[in-house]
Amino acid sequence: MDTHLIAAALPALGWAVHGSMLTRRLATARRDPLTGLHTRAGFTTRAERLLAKHPNALVVLVDLDDFKATNDTHGHAAGDAVLTATARRLNTWCGRHGIAARLGGDEFAAIIADPGRTLSLQALQLALNGPLEHDGRTLPVSASVGRCYCSHLPVRTLTDALAAADAAMYAVKGYGRRNTRP
Repeated sequence: MDTHLIAAALPALGWAVHGSMLTRRLATARRDPLTGLHTRAGFTTRAERLLAKHPNALVVLVDLDDFKATNDTHGHAAGDAVLTATARRLNTWCGRHGIAARLGGDEFAAIIADPGRTLSLQALQLALNGPLEHDGRTLPVSASVGRCYCSHLPVRTLTDALAAADAAMYAVKGYGRRNTRP
C-alpha cells in the first residue's frame, strides 16, 4: 500500500473519530442523565422549531408538589424514582406529537404540536398524580400543571409561552394542588 495514501488517510480518520465523539457528547449534554428527557437547552432548540411550524402548539409546565418532603422522608433514591416516573408519564402523554423536558429539579415542560391529537390535560393530571411503588412502599405523587395555548399569545414566542404557562401553574398552586388551570 502506498505510504502517501496512508499518511493522508490517518489524519482524516482521526478527525472523523473526534467529530463522532463530539457529536455524541453534545447529544448526551442535551439529555438529562436521570430521566432521559431533554434538558432545558435541548428542549428550547426543538420547542422553538415546533412552535415556528405549529402556531397552535400547547406549552405545559409541570411542578411536583411537596417533592422535598418525598426526598426528606423516603430518601433520594425514592425522589429519583418519582422524577423518573414523572418523566415517563409526561413523555407518554406527549407521544409522537410533542416533546418533554426536565428543566431542572422537579420542574418539567412539554410542547405539543397539535393539542387535538393528544389526550386531555385532565388525562395528564391523572397520570401525573398516580402513586408510585418504590422499595416496598407506596409513594404519593402529585403535580401542579400550567398550560399556554400559543395561539392565545399576542406574540408567539417560546419565552412568552413558558412565562404564561408558569403564571398559570402558580395560579393553580394558589387554588390548591393537583389541579390544572381551566
